[in-house]
Amino acid sequence: MKKNKILKYRWLSTRLPPPGKRRIVVVTGARQTGKTTLARMKYPGLNYINLDSIEDRQAVAGIRTASWAGAVGEAIIDEAQKEPSVFDKVKWAFDQRKIDFSVLTGSSRILLMSQVKETMAGRAFLFDLWPLMASEIRSEWNTKPGMPLIQNLIQARGHVGRLLADCPTILMGNKAEEALGAMDHLSKWGGMPELLYLDDNERHEWLRSYQQTFLERDLADLARLRDLAPFLTLQRIAMLRSGSLLSFSELARDAGISVNTARRFLEYLRISYQTILLMPWYRNLTSRVIKTPKLYWIDIGILRQGTGKWGVMDGGMFETLVVSEIHKWINTMAPDTRLYFYRTRSGLEVDLIIETGDRIIGIEIKNRPRVAARDFKNLKALAMALGDEWKGGMVVYTGMELEEVSGDHGIWAVPIHMLI
Repeated sequence: MKKNKILKYRWLSTRLPPPGKRRIVVVTGARQTGKTTLARMKYPGLNYINLDSIEDRQAVAGIRTASWAGAVGEAIIDEAQKEPSVFDKVKWAFDQRKIDFSVLTGSSRILLMSQVKETMAGRAFLFDLWPLMASEIRSEWNTKPGMPLIQNLIQARGHVGRLLADCPTILMGNKAEEALGAMDHLSKWGGMPELLYLDDNERHEWLRSYQQTFLERDLADLARLRDLAPFLTLQRIAMLRSGSLLSFSELARDAGISVNTARRFLEYLRISYQTILLMPWYRNLTSRVIKTPKLYWIDIGILRQGTGKWGVMDGGMFETLVVSEIHKWINTMAPDTRLYFYRTRSGLEVDLIIETGDRIIGIEIKNRPRVAARDFKNLKALAMALGDEWKGGMVVYTGMELEEVSGDHGIWAVPIHMLI
């Protein structure tokens, strides 16, 4: 049985400009992440046109440029890339000061952004909407949730240990129930908003349909592939390697395609918001740093559907969950913060490096309920190498208690449900 729909608060709404500003706002993201809902809730006074509709596309195509302000005015144009003439018409009306505000949305990043760059350079303000994050899952639209711990750590001016020392060591009551419930949903079904309101059978069916829709619509917008089989093979192999170093030659070999084709297919996945590439941190602490990126899937539900792994999370999937959630937060709310990993050929590896200005936070990710000394030895080594640049370290794990595990180096064990 379907559950009642309760619109969720979206943190991106705090960064979107109010309609009184002179702006062209562009919101992109994967299909079904809630771009339309966000735009219509944020800007209820704007006209709404959906260019997924053939009739609306034909009507918009027929509007003369000089008549745009009178016929459409300030509006939300959904799936704007479906009718390329929209960009020139909105630009003309904006430049002539016949309109001061419009919102363009789209799920095809490459087509939308190519039009924006060609016609709206210097005019458009660009925003990405990702699947729901944990704090959004446990929220309601009209109630702003508390700021997640990850943002407070990023913003902290001093050592993160000072902030963590003032946090409760364990969540209790409703707070614990809500945080654990959100993480349970994210870890099994991912963050696509519609899945919140379906039962488990419907969720499986929705994810199967989403995969087909991606192939038939989003991928079709990017590439005219006569044979989908090689792409599907590459996609599944890439899913099985989420959280691993990316080797184009190995992926190409296992998928039976050329290296150039593998690179092209992976780029399709990246620009359609399916994957992220986490780049290595190049600081010259050692001359033997591995310079290959790591591949991660954005949404755990889509990853589970594609791999058929519906059981208990393994280490690679838990790492994918943590990296993708921190990536979504940083790209939504902390755009001046950069995310990397660190790995040397001698075996020193830190799963995540968060670079905030000239300071570094290190994160290790462990899919277990208790933290042992071996889990933070690499963080200690990095802390000693960085000296004053070290802002602190965390071992993100599945346990319940926030605790300091290395006071000399400012390293804490942080439960995932308390972090995000």
